Amino acid sequence: MSESGTLRTIRTDIPARLDRLPWSRFHWRIVIGLGTVWILDGLEVTIVGSVASRMTQKGSGIHMSSGDIGTAAGIYVAGACVGALFFGQLTDRFGRKKLFIVTLGLYVVATLATAFAFAPWYFFLIRFFTGAGIGGEYAAINSAIDELIPARNRGQIDLTINGSYWVGAALGSLGSLILLNTSWVSLHIGWRIAFGIGGILGLGIMIVRRHVPESPRWLFIHGREQEAERIVDRIENEVRAETQRELPRPQGSIAVRQRRVIPFREIARGAAQRYPRRALLGLALFVGQAFLYNAVTFNLGTLLSGFFGVASGQVPYFMVIFAVSNFLGPLLLGRLFDTVGRKPMIMATYFGSAIVTAILAALLMNNNLTDWSFFALVLVTFFIASAGASSAYLTVSEVFPMESRALCIALFFAVGTAVGGITGPLLFGQFINSGSRNLVAVGFLIGAGVMLLGGVAEMFFGVRAEQQSLENIARPLTAEEAEAESEGREPAPQPDLGARGARIAERKVRQSQRERSGGRRYAPGVGSSFYSPGLAGTGGQNSRTAAMADEAEDSEIEEVSDALHDNGTMDRAALEKLVNGKGWGPGRFRKALGEAVFESRARRTSAHAYSPPERGNDH
Repeated sequence: MSESGTLRTIRTDIPARLDRLPWSRFHWRIVIGLGTVWILDGLEVTIVGSVASRMTQKGSGIHMSSGDIGTAAGIYVAGACVGALFFGQLTDRFGRKKLFIVTLGLYVVATLATAFAFAPWYFFLIRFFTGAGIGGEYAAINSAIDELIPARNRGQIDLTINGSYWVGAALGSLGSLILLNTSWVSLHIGWRIAFGIGGILGLGIMIVRRHVPESPRWLFIHGREQEAERIVDRIENEVRAETQRELPRPQGSIAVRQRRVIPFREIARGAAQRYPRRALLGLALFVGQAFLYNAVTFNLGTLLSGFFGVASGQVPYFMVIFAVSNFLGPLLLGRLFDTVGRKPMIMATYFGSAIVTAILAALLMNNNLTDWSFFALVLVTFFIASAGASSAYLTVSEVFPMESRALCIALFFAVGTAVGGITGPLLFGQFINSGSRNLVAVGFLIGAGVMLLGGVAEMFFGVRAEQQSLENIARPLTAEEAEAESEGREPAPQPDLGARGARIAERKVRQSQRERSGGRRYAPGVGSSFYSPGLAGTGGQNSRTAAMADEAEDSEIEEVSDALHDNGTMDRAALEKLVNGKGWGPGRFRKALGEAVFESRARRTSAHAYSPPERGNDH
């Protein structure tokens, strides 16, 4: 609560202050302190899969059968689902930092305890708690990252962090080559070391994570706005000292009615009633990626050995290449989710992976694949699909109100994993056991189908969230209450934007005409809103978002024009540095410069140089 102990309706510009920050060392600390847990998850799952066979051998120090290993894997997944739901609601209630410390602590303790397993029942119990810690991390970390990373970088960073799971998977595959070598590590020690490594790495991450602040967005909604202000002040001072530049003015503010506790039923009802289409979208994206990923990943080694004659000792090498391909997908494609846009990129990754998977199935049915041609198609499929899978987490964390963000991540992760993540491996396992290539091909076709459904859901229900403030994408429930309380009051006088408003209105007409021409007219989803000077902060959500984006774009065009007017002809790179165009976000300086030239507010004099407009053309 606030230091005075009272809760009230406040207006704050904290979201805008966080979103306009240039990239800095603070943001790298967020990435390292919060994002690296996905590496741990990948390391954990891969090493366990690799060393599991050792635990079934005589002399391993624990008496487990192959059936026990399968049971343990199912219990781990169940623990992740339960942990996501349990810790997800606690994250929304008690704060991001408390829960990402608690969930990482649970993971570390449970993983280290696994190294001392002595009986199947003990192993099952500890694996459940390990999964619960990881499941809780998904909810706490995704919500915290999205609330601390600037809007213009959110897509790329979120996708890359979620994709870093495969860095851990690659390391796990390489590590298993050493741990499975009994000439280097004894049979009863190797698998224990594997679990110990994960716990020790988790302790290292815990040290970094202690310095990550609580989400200021969560703080001001829960009555602790003074603490939120101090945190943001400290971050801004650090960024100023690092960049040696004054920060741009924040654009926009939001009114919220503070609440100590928001009941679960109120959160669920608000999200379901206001965003039913977004709920269907999240479900489709999660089920699709969970089915395809779990079905193929858990059975890839068996497919390579059983159908293409790859020796079991060579499978870890294939898994390393598979993991690298999966990481490169979101790493290389992630930036496009912020520049090209969420909807076209999510559609492209889901449709693209579905098409390649269908081609793989057809070739498999016709027996036209060798081990390497099969594996090459798998690599292409999951290079594309990995960016789509990561975008499922990004989508759910963006499109629901802040009060329910962590819970929604947890809910869709749990449901998607339960529906797709469990049925996929079971179905594929039965097809593989049949020994029929045709049945395995049918399994791939089913995977293509569920990914196709995810793409269709994005086509009709997707949200254009790129470079938008979280509060504009989904207004906090408490903000809606604050606005409702003000109904009946005299409306605030609207600003007279004069020439600026006319410029923006003219620009929107021109852009609208471009959208209605050529192939753009077939683009699905909600179109752009027409600009009105009174829209900012007064109209519906789509109108507010459009107006704020239009005004930010106009300010950037103005900066380009003023810089040329004051300094004369300039090289493009020097102009970008002068106006700090890189700090505006990916592609924004290029767009502002292009619009300035189109509107005759700047003139291109050579391939890389620009000058003020000729006299008489200056608007």
